[in-house]
Amino acid sequence: MTFDPKFFQSRDFPVAGPPRELIGYGEHPPRVRWDGDAKVAVQIVINYEEGSEKTFAMGDGENDILYELPFALEGQRDLAVETMYEYGTRAGIWRLLRVFDKADIPVTFFAAAVALERNPAVAEKLARRGDEAAGHGFRWSNHFEMTRDEEREAIRRAIESIERTTGSRPLGWYCREMSVNTRELVVEEGGFLYDSDVYNDDLPYWTVVLGRPHLIVPYGLVVNDARYVVPQGFGSPEHFFETAKAHLDRLRDDGDDVPRMMSIGLHPRITGNPARADALARFIDYAQSLGDVWFARRIDIARTFIEQQPASQWVSV
Repeated sequence: MTFDPKFFQSRDFPVAGPPRELIGYGEHPPRVRWDGDAKVAVQIVINYEEGSEKTFAMGDGENDILYELPFALEGQRDLAVETMYEYGTRAGIWRLLRVFDKADIPVTFFAAAVALERNPAVAEKLARRGDEAAGHGFRWSNHFEMTRDEEREAIRRAIESIERTTGSRPLGWYCREMSVNTRELVVEEGGFLYDSDVYNDDLPYWTVVLGRPHLIVPYGLVVNDARYVVPQGFGSPEHFFETAKAHLDRLRDDGDDVPRMMSIGLHPRITGNPARADALARFIDYAQSLGDVWFARRIDIARTFIEQQPASQWVSV
């Protein structure tokens, strides 16, 4: 009798890209002391992409996705999609920033460089507020569609552009759909403190890339407003609020008294709309009322972790 060997494979074959890391911290994660002895470090990400997405106007020959309605216009410009993206950069981003200003909390921008170039007032506001601009690509492009050399150049151009528009070099990286080369190219480029191209933990962790220790600060897609516009996602702002609240409540009392981090992902064209921004503001009010939650930039979480859990304690190179 002959069997197909893939049904009985118990180990990964050598493949391109980072190895799978399935075990993690196990039963006893490290106890990181967040600012103010917070039980949870809440990290809000603004995915700032509008103006850099795929459009006919920029020569892509296709319209981008993450649109409010499940319709696709092929072969020609879709002005409905384009103007939804315009809403994010014209109105939505400013509503979100008003929410953050009122709450006096910092955020991290996953910033597509071209998006900031096309709306310099946002880059200026980001810098004035002291928010973090992490690299989100030169444009909002799928990195798996690029050759290794194209991706290397896209990373280089993103760094140069973001430093020019905001006054600071990005220290974090999270691209649109990483390739098997992304992490090596980020480490090869140098100057980055972390990347967030994973969804596999509630705490930062160290890995080894090109023989060097490299910090991962995981992201999340559960408390993420993309779920407003995908099937079986948030049907209303209340669903976002309830999910965010339940997520935070569980992390505050997760059964082992270990402080963890919580990622919230937003897009100006989505949560920048009034009803959704209201749910976000109510969640921030709730979290701040608890007295044991730290709203931080991703770079703050990375630096805190590095200080207390240096690479030498976790990896050998």
